[in-house]
Amino acid sequence: MPVVRISGHGGVHALAVAREYGVPTMFTLSGGHVFPLYDAAVKGDGEAGGGQPMRLVDVRHEQTAVFAAEATARLTRTPGLAVVTAGPGVTNSVSAVTTAWLNGSPMVVLGGRAPDYRWGAGSLQEIDHPPLLAPVTKRAWTEHETANLARSVDAAFRLAMTPHRGPVFLDISLEAIYGQAEAELPAAGLPAAGLPPAGPPDPEDVSRIAALLRAARRPVLVLGSDVWLGNAEYAARQAAEELRLPVIANGQARGVLPAGHDLLATRARSLALREADLVIVAGTPLDFRLGYGSFGPENAPAQVVHVADAPGGIATHRPLAACAAGDLAAFFTDLVAQAGAPGRAPTGAAEDWLPQLAGAVRAAHAMDAPLLTSDAEPVHPARIYGELLTVLDDDAVVIGDGGDFVSFAGKYIEPARPGGWLDPGPFGCLGTGLGYAIAARLARPAAQVVLLLGDGAAGFSLMDADTLVRHRLPVVIVCGNNGAWGLEKHPMRALYGYDVLADLQPGCRYDEVVRALGGAGEIVTSPGEIAPALRRAFAANCPYLVNVVTDPEIAYPRSTTGV
Repeated sequence: MPVVRISGHGGVHALAVAREYGVPTMFTLSGGHVFPLYDAAVKGDGEAGGGQPMRLVDVRHEQTAVFAAEATARLTRTPGLAVVTAGPGVTNSVSAVTTAWLNGSPMVVLGGRAPDYRWGAGSLQEIDHPPLLAPVTKRAWTEHETANLARSVDAAFRLAMTPHRGPVFLDISLEAIYGQAEAELPAAGLPAAGLPPAGPPDPEDVSRIAALLRAARRPVLVLGSDVWLGNAEYAARQAAEELRLPVIANGQARGVLPAGHDLLATRARSLALREADLVIVAGTPLDFRLGYGSFGPENAPAQVVHVADAPGGIATHRPLAACAAGDLAAFFTDLVAQAGAPGRAPTGAAEDWLPQLAGAVRAAHAMDAPLLTSDAEPVHPARIYGELLTVLDDDAVVIGDGGDFVSFAGKYIEPARPGGWLDPGPFGCLGTGLGYAIAARLARPAAQVVLLLGDGAAGFSLMDADTLVRHRLPVVIVCGNNGAWGLEKHPMRALYGYDVLADLQPGCRYDEVVRALGGAGEIVTSPGEIAPALRRAFAANCPYLVNVVTDPEIAYPRSTTGV
């Protein structure tokens, strides 16, 4: 392979590497410490050199830039790129970087930095960023030399994409980013498919899991987002179907088995995890969302198997019957080969297990019907989903940013395909929605993009509707407006008999905020108005917010507090 030389300021070096990793877009908020990165993005093959121009998307808050980069990684399975200026630009990004860290999202954040020659003298926005980011990134460090910048950016992208994936932070001193140098362009550390594979799991580990599965009477397979991020969704589906395993899907694995599939047991989740004797969890941590890995009857706890894409992802807080680490697609393929005859449940499985779960799924759907069609006023939040389900396409990207309102979405919306569901994940950070929506519209230009936004969450990022307008990115935003912090209001009442600091402005006109920013929207106060409003929103070629005033007394019936 011929050696490619690059010359110019630090921005040219950094973006030449980013292009090698297939990065199409830089998400940012303008700052003087990072101007050379913008110069290299704009000029491309021109004066600055380094390839084709890169799309620039400027936002109204740095956290939105990082959330957009994270969502790009999660939707496209290629690395995201956010650029933030020094000082408050970096500190404003920390919650978003932490979200990416806990979601295992491969992305690089490049930060500006005060000059080395005046370090310690009190330059504008002078702060040592890497110690702030080190706990929530795979690596955080500073590059001080222009000539070394391409190697450092290559190391950042390579590390971000190596399982277990995650965010990487690199800040660049003012001298390094504005300085001029010539250097060799490193070859990108990605295969043609775009994702560096993890090594295969140990065959003996898979063999132990297969033996457990052959002996299980009531097995359950839980799939998490890393199944999607690791390109293992087809192998996972094949394993479930060939071994006749009931599946509970979380995160971006929702849709690995489409809605209505006879093995999809997500709506029978409580029964399945309560009665199982073997639970195989693949591609997601054993955290509060899964009861910390405690399954089965109290007097006969289920055996638990944990499968992750890297050894560091295997749970250590509870005993495991077995575990495996490595490429998830290879794991599922090997499991099928070892666990039993294709098309037939493993030999030990109880004949009534799948019918029992299927019956529970049917019962759950039957119980949904009155709520999904409820004519109650104020509007029951479930009615919104009853209407939305009739208009969602199979390839729609559905984004959740909120508390109770989004919990209802997680219950009622079962995607038809994997990779199209985005929520904040285990960090539970509100404010992800607008950044995720910006990225979704760019990543999936022909698909419906629907942001389900709680009115509390709206306060964190709704100003970035301006970004959607300026960059001509039409998105449908459905705001569940109950005038309260519902996730806090009802638990506080249960604890103390009253609530405080849990009320927002009733009927606040979030739709008029979007209209003032150049988009469109309307307020809905009765159930019969929801469907026509959704039709108008999907027909509009602009950001459109449907502001549905819902009943503040309706609480989502959750089974965990997360503690």
